Amino acid sequence: MSVEAVVGAAQSRNGGPGERPLHVIVHTAPGRGSRFWWGLVILALIASIGVNVWMYDRQRQYFSDTQPPSERFHSGDQFSRDKLAIIHVTGTIMPPFTHRVLEDIKRAKEDDYVKGVLLTVDSPGGLVTDSHQIFHRLRELSVLKPVYVSMGSMAASGGYYVSMGAGPETMIFAEPTTWTGSIGVIIPHYEVAELAEKLGIEAAPLKTGEFKDALSPFRKMTDRDREVWHAILDQSFQQFIDVIDTNRPRLDRSQVQELATGQIYTAQDALRNGLIDAIGYEDDALDALRKKTGLSKALVITYSHPTSVLDIVLGSAKAKEPASPWQSLLDASVPRAMYLCSWNAPNAE
Repeated sequence: MSVEAVVGAAQSRNGGPGERPLHVIVHTAPGRGSRFWWGLVILALIASIGVNVWMYDRQRQYFSDTQPPSERFHSGDQFSRDKLAIIHVTGTIMPPFTHRVLEDIKRAKEDDYVKGVLLTVDSPGGLVTDSHQIFHRLRELSVLKPVYVSMGSMAASGGYYVSMGAGPETMIFAEPTTWTGSIGVIIPHYEVAELAEKLGIEAAPLKTGEFKDALSPFRKMTDRDREVWHAILDQSFQQFIDVIDTNRPRLDRSQVQELATGQIYTAQDALRNGLIDAIGYEDDALDALRKKTGLSKALVITYSHPTSVLDIVLGSAKAKEPASPWQSLLDASVPRAMYLCSWNAPNAE
């Protein structure tokens, strides 16, 4: 029955003398407008939950970063006071990964019960500065405590550079299928000047010096550009040579220079050329470290760091805050010298 029919029937019933009027309450189905507002309320609620989770995660990260990494049992005698620590260098060497490795090194250095450290490396390398920071802190550690190295599937370029932090007294183990070497420096650079010209795109930056846009992809590099950047690269390259020359007693500088072609070496080739000391696995390196320290029943530990909500969502312990497309574009345009085994270098993964 329509609303009009119901109201009409009610009016006819109210027509008699002395009769109390009949009050009619009409219920109508919610229209599109109410559904729209309810949808907004639900979306606002979801957004509020998301913001609160994000704020909680940021607060937890802020305070947790001030705390040292926590220990985790790996193997050995759990009742022993003396410890051997395993520090992992895994993936591309760059923030926030670098900070976590440095914290592990600091923890092992300051813990008097840690008598030796095994550095396990499975990395293609990364940023020059980050690689050297890890190398520098490892050298400080190796002066106080023996540091041995176990290479995984790849310990190339910056991965080999940080391995030198174990010092000249170390033993470096590589698995039979390890790839190492790739001694050299790279600055990723793309040149799309011809493509831009075909598309009618012209770059016209306002700059204060000749070399301010020297690596712009929208113009061809000049001979003077190449001369400047070659000098910058060569300084990082010579530093790489120095690090190997100082920390590999079996090699002199000329031998290192002959090996520093940027090529990958298999474990067998690396052993033959003096880049490593033995072919073996992590357990073999641990056994050698036990003999070095005289601790046959030491507690073997690793270090762990708090996992953020972003890490869980993105499935990566190296997750960063999501960047805007504009920020990603700016990051991609920043020159980065890298000890990296690649013709190209990712920004930050």
